Amino acid sequence: MIRFIYALATYILLPIAIFFWVTKGILNKTYWDRIGQRFGWGYPVLDSESIWIHAVSVGEVQATIPLVSALKNRFPERKIVITTVTPTGSDQVKKIYKDQVTHCYIPFETSFSVRNFFNALKPSIALIMETEIWPNLYGECGQRGIILVLVSAKISAKSLKSYKRLLPLFRETLSHGILIAAQTLIDAERFVSLGADKDKTWVMGNIKFDFNSPLDTETRGINFRYDHFQDRPVWIAASTHQGEEKIILNAHKEILSTVKNMLLILVPRHPERFLKVEQILKKDHWNYVSRTSDKIVTKSCEVFLGDTMGELLLFYATSDIAFVGGSLIPIGGHNLLEPASLGLPVLTGMHMFEQRDMVDLFIKEDAAIFVKNELELANKIIFYHDNKDKRDAIGDKVKKIVLKNGGALSSLMRRLDLLLRDEAN
Repeated sequence: MIRFIYALATYILLPIAIFFWVTKGILNKTYWDRIGQRFGWGYPVLDSESIWIHAVSVGEVQATIPLVSALKNRFPERKIVITTVTPTGSDQVKKIYKDQVTHCYIPFETSFSVRNFFNALKPSIALIMETEIWPNLYGECGQRGIILVLVSAKISAKSLKSYKRLLPLFRETLSHGILIAAQTLIDAERFVSLGADKDKTWVMGNIKFDFNSPLDTETRGINFRYDHFQDRPVWIAASTHQGEEKIILNAHKEILSTVKNMLLILVPRHPERFLKVEQILKKDHWNYVSRTSDKIVTKSCEVFLGDTMGELLLFYATSDIAFVGGSLIPIGGHNLLEPASLGLPVLTGMHMFEQRDMVDLFIKEDAAIFVKNELELANKIIFYHDNKDKRDAIGDKVKKIVLKNGGALSSLMRRLDLLLRDEAN
């Protein structure tokens, strides 16, 4: 009965969903890209079975890199499909993989859309990054005998309360033989409390720790810095959100009163905000250069605006100290591992609730650097600029955290090998 009610609700909500995406497209035309795929039309039709990976947006797409590499090596005959929700996620897939994978948008939950999606893409394995629970999509996997794994799965205490309000639906959804590769024991227990099979739920760790920056990243960073910034000290504020840039720029003013030639690389989280942030820089009379302008960064330049996609790792490699956004305001924070893997001191605000397990590891190793406001941010940047030995020491700590906590990918691939062997038998 609960399944019928949910299915009916998806059709009732369909006009609202269509209105939402059409309206989003008026403000940002990238949301009209292949809009039919969101509602059951226009999927690429594959001629053989595929491996389907769902990654909501940019951060999850970035985390698929080691997974896709391992899957291609292990199952070269299978095509790989990556779905996203956001256009920025789509752009990131294209930038990273070009034509090595097939991309499309995940469909809205109507049974019509879901059936068309599966008929076209023919997945035999579905790997869902982190936690996205879609009752109709998962139910269809169960009906078609498709292996479904939630990879690096996590549930916050807040989300658990929300899911429990619809417990019969989620209990039924998770009863389809879904495999839960949970990040932590607490996450595993929360999934079991929602109805996941205890025997099919294991603690895998976070696949994001298996991230390896390309071997030439540091060299490219050094060269970029020499070509553009010469020998100036550089700090980066990455993945920033509306409301954070003002705080960061105020901190940078304070920094410049002490470190006269310090340059800030400012990288907004979403590309639709590049122009808005540039307008803030103009309005407040900052001397800035944007990446896309190709202008020379003179000695008087105070801010370098990173208004491109796919270059964040390069910008990290160019910097001395990193601040990761989405944390000065209650967004929940973003991935700390990219700057950490390059040995940078990593600063964040206090609102890191979406990265709790990652942050706990940093705290455990005495490597977490929290700031509450613009003054604390400025003081920490100045401190690590003035104390290279402290900067190097904490950089080494965070780099070791990334290396020490890898292995989730190996665990996942071993499980997939067993599953596919059982499927073949």
